[in-house]
This record gives sequence, structure tokens and C-alpha cells, in this order.
Amino acid sequence: MSETHWHQLAEALDRVAASGRRVDFWLRDDDAAEPSAALDRLLSLVDKFEVPVVVAAPPALAGEALARRLDGHAGVSVAEHGWAHRNHAPPEEKKQELGAHRPRATVLRELAEGYARLQALFPRSFVPMLVPPWNRIDPSLLDGLPGVGFAALSVFGPEKPSPFRLVNTHVDVMDWHGTRGCRDHASIVADTIGRLRQVCGDDERRPDQTGRTVGLLTHHLVHDEAVWSFMEQLFSMTAKHPACRWRAGLDLIDQ
Repeated sequence: MSETHWHQLAEALDRVAASGRRVDFWLRDDDAAEPSAALDRLLSLVDKFEVPVVVAAPPALAGEALARRLDGHAGVSVAEHGWAHRNHAPPEEKKQELGAHRPRATVLRELAEGYARLQALFPRSFVPMLVPPWNRIDPSLLDGLPGVGFAALSVFGPEKPSPFRLVNTHVDVMDWHGTRGCRDHASIVADTIGRLRQVCGDDERRPDQTGRTVGLLTHHLVHDEAVWSFMEQLFSMTAKHPACRWRAGLDLIDQ
């Protein structure tokens, strides 16, 4: 960890610890549908560092094989990742499953069916969190989420004023618009430090405006070696650091 960016993160965490504060980190990994070598690698890594993970699974694609693979992993929570991770937007729009392109009742009915399916498949690890595919959801659906059973919504970016509880991710490891591999480690670390500053800023109102967590977003199925390397370095630095607390799915909802 001789790189300058890792030293900068270590110094930022040390400053948080010296101030008597502790920051909640959390890990959300999207698109789990069935067992795979990549999922095995993710589980091995989080087990090694005792870092909890919220696995976002599309209920139409998940089945008994995934349930058996995740059973017994105490640090694994399962959230609902839309219904089938299917795009319903026209080509000129950004991809969206939970948009206004279909009747609201149809979308909510799918979500309710998915909720019941994941509850049955993962009775010990399911958490009532909705993770919209592509991190997009039409605002008209929000007031229907409590009726389905959801207690939280997770998209990407700083939390904004919302009628529904947001537990977002803030740091994405993937370069989706470029190489589609890992982003430069220095850039990911810079985003992490930036989020730390938002959470631990001097403005006492700031935590309530932006949320209180640092959320890391990963997609195990498309990771290259640089992503796995980044995760291992981040976990090794933060898992036992006095400034950090890696949180499980229910912890985030119960705050």
C-alpha cells in the first residue's frame, strides 16, 4: 500500500478516528442470480475480512441454487433488485425497469411478487430494501413501496430529500462508460475520501442532508483483477480501523 492515494485514505480515516467519530461503511453487490465462480470469490473475500454484504438479486432470475449457495453466510443480506432486470425504456432513453413506461399497478405488482419470492427463498437473510436496476426509479412509485413491504430504497449518489428512506451507494468501482473494467484506484479512493468529507463535514446539518454512510457499489460478475485487488486493499485498511464500521443490511434499515 505504498501508493499515495492509499496513504491519503489512511490519513483521512485517522483524522476521523482522532475526532472521536466513526463512519458506517456498507457494501452492495448487484445482479446475483445464480452461483458462479465470481460469487464464490466475493463471498470468500467478505468472509476473510468479516465485511457484511448486501447482495441485490432480481427475483425473477434467482432460484433455489442461489438460496443454497448463500445459506449459512451470516454476513450476507439479500435485497430485491427490481423484478427481472429488464429494460422497458425506448432506445432513446436511459435503461429503466421501474419507470413510467408501464402501468404503475403492473410495476408494483411485480415488486410485490418479487418481495414474496425472495422472502421465501431467503427467509433468514432477506431485507426489505429495494435496489432499482440501473439505479433508476420513477418518483410516482415511491408512495407505493411501503404497501409492498419495503423499508428502504437504495440507488447511487448522495441522498436527496425523499418521502422514502434512502440508503444509497456512493462509490462505484466500475468504469461503465470507458473500459467497463475497474476504474483507476486513485479515482475510487478520491471518491471515498470525498464521501468521508461529506459525512464528517464541519456542518452539523450535513449528515442529515447527505446520509450517514459510505456505500461501495460492486458487480461481481464483471469484475476484473483490478477490482478484486481494490476491494482487498480497501477491506484490509478499513475492516479493523477504529474510524470504520462495516454495516449489514438490517443495520442500515434500522438506523
